[in-house]
Amino acid sequence: MKNFFNFLSSFNNKKIICFDGGGVRTIAALVFLKKLEAESGKKTSDIFDMFIGTSAGALNAACFAFGGFSADKVKKYWSKNYTDKIMKSSFFWDKASLVQARPRYENEGKVEVLNEIFKSNTLSQSNKPFLCYAYDIEKRSHVVFDSLNTPDVTFVDAIGASSAAPMYFPTYQMDDKAWMIDGSIITNNPTLIGYSYSKKILETNNIKILSLGSGQNKNKIDGDISTKWGGVGWLRNDIMGMLLDSEIHNDISNELFSDNYLRVNSSLGKVNRFLDDDSEENLERIHLMGMDWWSLYGEEALKFIEN
Repeated sequence: MKNFFNFLSSFNNKKIICFDGGGVRTIAALVFLKKLEAESGKKTSDIFDMFIGTSAGALNAACFAFGGFSADKVKKYWSKNYTDKIMKSSFFWDKASLVQARPRYENEGKVEVLNEIFKSNTLSQSNKPFLCYAYDIEKRSHVVFDSLNTPDVTFVDAIGASSAAPMYFPTYQMDDKAWMIDGSIITNNPTLIGYSYSKKILETNNIKILSLGSGQNKNKIDGDISTKWGGVGWLRNDIMGMLLDSEIHNDISNELFSDNYLRVNSSLGKVNRFLDDDSEENLERIHLMGMDWWSLYGEEALKFIEN
């Protein structure tokens, strides 16, 4: 009898998709989804009921939720023409110095691209529920933006705030004058936050979650040498990456959701760990990482979205 009720409840399953942050590395998730669309014959925006992301992942999630775009169309917003606009170098950035006096990029180019995609549309105008989050530096607290609870926030503001990565972009000021930085400061894997809110927004506990990463830096760090590092040494050796790549949220999600959770991620391999390397060589490596994900998880993903 229990199996029978489980079978009946499966008809009410809602599917959510979660995008990690990771700058240009998040292109790998779009490569994976392009294959999923081709093999399933369905658009990503039709497969899933809610779209969740942080930082660069917030842009990907919003494109699907608001525009109903195909994975290929979302990927075009990561082409060289757009990344050149988004990552417009600050006049004050010194390429030769590790410790920067100013952020590496200006906000204007990123906002210009976001305005091109979303114009003045608010989260209430999304075709499917959307969620991202940022960190309010004055209140020292996380802030969640979603279609239900913050309907009047614009997509431009929500994504601009969620992707204001320290050192890369300036702190982002919202229309209400609040100052925000990147949501990845809270967690780079938005699964647990997304699930907590999606239960209320979708009005069900029967939720399946596809979680897409952006690669992990698995290069070994010499423990003995690290004892001599100060601030510059840790920055040079990817302390920010260690924070972003933590898989603790994935481990908890696996334990909580079991068969209702599928995590797609891998080591970076030859992909540059930096979030802004849009060189032709690195973009090709990111593409290959996404294709490797399909080889590893594609069959499982197809079964996952059908059940």
